[in-house]
Amino acid sequence: MSTSPRQAERLLGRLEWTVARRLDGLLQGDYRTLFRGAGLDFADLREYRPGDDVRHIDWNVTARTGVPHVRVFTEDRDMTAWFLLDLSPSLDFGSAGQDKRQALVEFTAVMARLFAHRGNNAGAILFDGVADRLLPARSGRRHVQYLVDKALAHPRRLRAPPTDLGAFLGRAAAAIKRRAMVFVVSDFVSVPGWEGPLGRLGDRHETVAVRLTDPLEFALPDLGLIPFEDAESGDQLVVDTSDRGFRRRFAEAAARWEETLAAGFERAGVDALELRTDDDLVEAILRFAGMRRARARLAQGGVAA
Repeated sequence: MSTSPRQAERLLGRLEWTVARRLDGLLQGDYRTLFRGAGLDFADLREYRPGDDVRHIDWNVTARTGVPHVRVFTEDRDMTAWFLLDLSPSLDFGSAGQDKRQALVEFTAVMARLFAHRGNNAGAILFDGVADRLLPARSGRRHVQYLVDKALAHPRRLRAPPTDLGAFLGRAAAAIKRRAMVFVVSDFVSVPGWEGPLGRLGDRHETVAVRLTDPLEFALPDLGLIPFEDAESGDQLVVDTSDRGFRRRFAEAAARWEETLAAGFERAGVDALELRTDDDLVEAILRFAGMRRARARLAQGGVAA
């Protein structure tokens, strides 16, 4: 894909005017909760000791390991955000005026701008289904433009082996040395087994799974005979969408896939934000802010009933 730094500058400038400025007013300066949850910086995990505050027990890790663990906090300090960006071929699908790759870039641009604008660092690791590219974490608008430019310019692979998101998350976890806020931005179309690496990433970092979707992945309209192509293997199949039975079976399969993904995120113990290609980006980020506030209330209120 041929792009230039000017394209990244234009995109970032447009998003600053149409999205970031609106968010500044709607969030009313509530960036502490958006970025830090409970307002304290989580430093590490360790096994529970007598006398520890039970409100700091990490129930997801405790359930997964069978041993009570508590979160250890430090005073507030500058935060780093890492964006783990799945740019595999399935991200090139879209039916709502933009594809999932464009939704990924715009979400990353706005969130990185919100972080870096306040002196925090933002970095990214790009994964195209075959190779990784690490973009170091730094602050400032120029660096955000650099991240956007590299995401836009990252080559689109016409063919790739089945995406192994779990292997990518394992490599990313090894690359991120210090505690950070991590956004895994993907459609989660992958070979099985990503839940464990995602959960381990969430054990160490404040992790959010940003799942990219498109309306046509949930229900098909009557479009007659249309070709279906596997975005990663290139295999094609012609289907008759005028067949009501086929459309019903498609919707049922989509619902089962939704249940599978929801169960996977629950097993991993991470928050999941759905971002559709037809979403209003402001509304999507406000949903994310609502998730963060809910997590902060839970953390401050102790054990849920």
